[in-house]
Amino acid sequence: MLPENRNRKMAIPICDIRWLLLAAAVAFIFIQMRLFATQSEYADRVAAAVEAENHCTNQMRLLIDQISMQQGRIVALEDEKKRRDEECGQLKALVKDLERRGLERLVDKVQVPVAAVVIMACNRANYLERTINSVFKYQGSVASKYPLFVSQDGSNPQVKSKALSYDKLTYMQHLDFEPVHADNPGELTAYYKIARHYKWALDNLFYKHNFSRVIILEDDMEIAPDFFDYFEAAADLLDKDKSIMAVSSWNDNGQKQFVHDPYVLYRSDFFPGLGWMLTRTTWDELSPKWPKNHKGRQFIRPEVCRTYNFGEHGSSLGQFFQQYLAPIKLNDVPVDWKSRDLSYLIKDNYEKYFAEIVKKATPVHGENVVLKAHDIEGDVRIEYKDQSHFEIIARQFGIFNEWKDGIPRTAYKGVVVFRYQTPRRIFLVGPDSLRQLGIKDP
Repeated sequence: MLPENRNRKMAIPICDIRWLLLAAAVAFIFIQMRLFATQSEYADRVAAAVEAENHCTNQMRLLIDQISMQQGRIVALEDEKKRRDEECGQLKALVKDLERRGLERLVDKVQVPVAAVVIMACNRANYLERTINSVFKYQGSVASKYPLFVSQDGSNPQVKSKALSYDKLTYMQHLDFEPVHADNPGELTAYYKIARHYKWALDNLFYKHNFSRVIILEDDMEIAPDFFDYFEAAADLLDKDKSIMAVSSWNDNGQKQFVHDPYVLYRSDFFPGLGWMLTRTTWDELSPKWPKNHKGRQFIRPEVCRTYNFGEHGSSLGQFFQQYLAPIKLNDVPVDWKSRDLSYLIKDNYEKYFAEIVKKATPVHGENVVLKAHDIEGDVRIEYKDQSHFEIIARQFGIFNEWKDGIPRTAYKGVVVFRYQTPRRIFLVGPDSLRQLGIKDP
């Protein structure tokens, strides 16, 4: 074979190999580029994952820190609660000890108390001091008969400190954090809070301390010299006549110009309050429904008050205090109540007694009743037609014209009695009063 042909045949395989190598190189380069792209993409994903993991780790640490802080607060609150529970326990133990020591000191084991006396207080320390001093002024010789308590509603520190500064009384504290709900829209919730305090205090005195009677005073009152003798005499009435719910020391129309006789007592369908005594048997009935009505029972009240209310700042209106409370006559005449026959106040006796004095009064009709009454000697009887008519007449004389639960203040069977120009009695008689009293109107 010719050399030239041989060379040509050898050149053809060499050329094929080059093309193969070139193709392999291109394929290798392509593969390397794909691998580099894949590695770059993977690296980006790894970086993103690492960044996300770091963020998650930071958030986790932050959450753990917050949880730790909350746990620290919980522990602190638990410690605070434990400390306060311990303080509360200590205070309760202190109050119980004070009550025990107070009773041991105040109640003579031989002398059975006539009644516990409780002063209902809240946030007027200066008023409370004046009331306590007034009670102590006349209680000293009968302390074993009338052990004194102060019941505070709430935690006013000045009132508590003032009460605890006296070693001849027992201090009680009523703490009530329950919300108050009025039965009827528009009613004052303060009325319900006061009622809760009264129930708590009376339950304690009757059921915990086992007194048979309790006299309730408020923290803005002064008492008359014969206050305790009056209630001791009245205690016998309460025990004998179950139609009497309570005995009061107050007369709403007890202003100086409307009273005369410190010996006279009356029955009333209207609850006078402001210094009153009731028995445990009566409270047994009232406590479960307190402060609901008194089931038609009546009250004993004096003509001349045995308590004086000086609480001008506790009144809703200063004018009300000046007109009705400031002029009240506090009895200053010595009365030997032990020698007084009070049997005329027993229900059946009183109806006859009261009907007789009303019957003897001179009837006055028409207009200008005040002027007509002025010209008549002796007692006078004036009939009113309804509440509005009563209010007109009451304003003319200057007595209380307010009604509550359908009856005027101080009324007995619709009759309101007061003095007019000293001994003369004025009887304001309701449209059905004479019939209830068995009096035939001539």
